[in-house]
Amino acid sequence: MSRATPHAPPAAPTPSPPAARPGPLSLPGLRALPVPWAALAGYAATRVLGLLALTLTAAATGKDGWHRLSGRWDAVWYTRIAEHGYGYQVTLPDGGVHADLAFFPLFPALERALATVSPLDAATAGLLLSWAASLAAAWGIYAVGAHALGPRTGVVLAVLWGAYPTAFVQSMAYTETLFTALAAWSLYAVLRDRRLLAGALCVLAGLTRPTAAALIAAIGIAALVTAVRERRLRAPVVFGALLAPLGWFAYIVYVGVRQGSATAYFDVQAGWGNSIDGGVALARFIIGLPWPAALGLCAALALLAWLVVLCVRQRQPLPLLVYTITVVVISLIGAAYFGSRPRLMMPAFGLLLPPAAALARLRTRTAVPVLAGLALASAVYGAFTLLGSGPP
Repeated sequence: MSRATPHAPPAAPTPSPPAARPGPLSLPGLRALPVPWAALAGYAATRVLGLLALTLTAAATGKDGWHRLSGRWDAVWYTRIAEHGYGYQVTLPDGGVHADLAFFPLFPALERALATVSPLDAATAGLLLSWAASLAAAWGIYAVGAHALGPRTGVVLAVLWGAYPTAFVQSMAYTETLFTALAAWSLYAVLRDRRLLAGALCVLAGLTRPTAAALIAAIGIAALVTAVRERRLRAPVVFGALLAPLGWFAYIVYVGVRQGSATAYFDVQAGWGNSIDGGVALARFIIGLPWPAALGLCAALALLAWLVVLCVRQRQPLPLLVYTITVVVISLIGAAYFGSRPRLMMPAFGLLLPPAAALARLRTRTAVPVLAGLALASAVYGAFTLLGSGPP
């Protein structure tokens, strides 16, 4: 008697595909990157707090705080370039000349483009560009921090950058956020060995701020170390390093051709008091202060030096370390007005990696109040600074 063959169970119904959802970001040459919502939310909270403090302080003092974000200081120069192109200059009572050629072209070009395709004026377009770039910068800073020391540290690093003492500039129509976004993503591309992408982003950074020299150095040194370590020259590494300085160099050449002098750009910067003097102006400024203020400033510089030492001891990735230290050095050896130096150092987000790592080791219930206190202090300081003398 033959055994009956059991029947196969009926096939299960094929489930319908899930509804499509926005996927992670995919940059050319980089694998998909999930959106770091915690980092972006924490960073955005610090900047919203800053805007709230500005609004309340402005209402209490009868001043127009929002106008200071897009209608004062350097923002006016960018708006004028966006609307009329280059060619404007101001002659000071002492005979000095401030020319708009001191300002690099990418930000005003984007202002003009956005104002052309939208109902916004150039000043408002610049403000929205800066805010959008600040989120891109926070994301890039998170990516670098997470790559170096893990996602939790990356989140804290992004929030700390939003609570930087002069972070109020991140809410202004200035170039710091756009430059930092390009620098952070360029460094991340180097860390992921996507050298051509790093070089391309550096080209854009070089059209944004002169501080791109630090990023160019980081990419170049990373390429040299890679070549020595691998004992060969890979085309992406070489071409990425050669590509990196083209944006910065192109604008220097443009100013030189326009003005008929090879040193024209540096002459323009000297007219603004931004020449390189090796730190002489900083030393004279300290000597000229009352001794309590001089001691306080020396203590602040000592803290800065200690942060740099901690970055080295932390064994940060070489490109990040080179970039951070070079930004700090450039900010200290120039003859610029002293009050601008903390702002000039703000793109050096690697300085915040040691404290970010320390805070990331704390419990959340401890770290969050600390970050909130720092954000509140930054917001109050920013409000009174903007409504007072303001950024130089």
